[in-house]
Amino acid sequence: MAEKYDIRPDQSIELLKELHILTRDGKLNQDSRRKLKQIYHLFQFIEPLLKEIQQDHDGISLVDHGAGKSYLGFILYDLFFKFQNDGSRIFGVETRDELVMKSRQLAHMFGFTGMEFLTLSVAESSVSERIPETVDMVTALHACDTATDDAIHFALKKNARFIVLVPCCQAEVATLLRKKKGKSLAENSLTELWRHGIHTREFGSHITNVLRCLELEAHGYQVTVTELVGWEHSMKNEMIIACNRDLPRRRPTERLQEIVRILGLEELSERFSLL
Repeated sequence: MAEKYDIRPDQSIELLKELHILTRDGKLNQDSRRKLKQIYHLFQFIEPLLKEIQQDHDGISLVDHGAGKSYLGFILYDLFFKFQNDGSRIFGVETRDELVMKSRQLAHMFGFTGMEFLTLSVAESSVSERIPETVDMVTALHACDTATDDAIHFALKKNARFIVLVPCCQAEVATLLRKKKGKSLAENSLTELWRHGIHTREFGSHITNVLRCLELEAHGYQVTVTELVGWEHSMKNEMIIACNRDLPRRRPTERLQEIVRILGLEELSERFSLL
């Protein structure tokens, strides 16, 4: 049997069962204990940001992009949002209608009236009247390849105060580096950093997140990069947390432009908000 201290007070046991955090008979096995640890690790990063928003105004608006089964949204609502009586809302945005319908059913089952699930693309969500003109927080966990950048652009358009990202499966930059590798090798010895195939993939993934951080800083955000320890859904566990502090923009903008030029990634200028 699971020890009581493994589950936080007021946390819904039935929800944890529905999310397969607990077994159907309410027990914690080794795998579910690990899942709980991961959930709490993620929550410890997000909770202080939510409390900071509360210091300024009531009614937090959070948009979870690429929500999937809305695993993150339900946990956040259960641990934090359900205790708020101020109109706070979580919007789960997902393109797969069957997942949206399942999330709606689950929210109805548990009386989570502050959750709304929308079958929308990022472009559609940016203009949807069902999402506020400005939002407090945008999250995107394991949004594959350019989906993370779509979430960033949505957050910038919505003037989000906080952005929490766990990028995944970043292939586009690596593909472009690979395409230009022959020419680059003849011109720049730094190309040795990604000459071998495995290095191309790893360097492409790394530089993608570097460019994302610079892009956010170029829009006045304070950026922190940390590790989401032990997250089982992906080998990618780098987490980017951005806080809109209206910081100076010139230096990160110049650095972003310089890196894009040096690496021959001009084709991606629009993606990283350089146009």
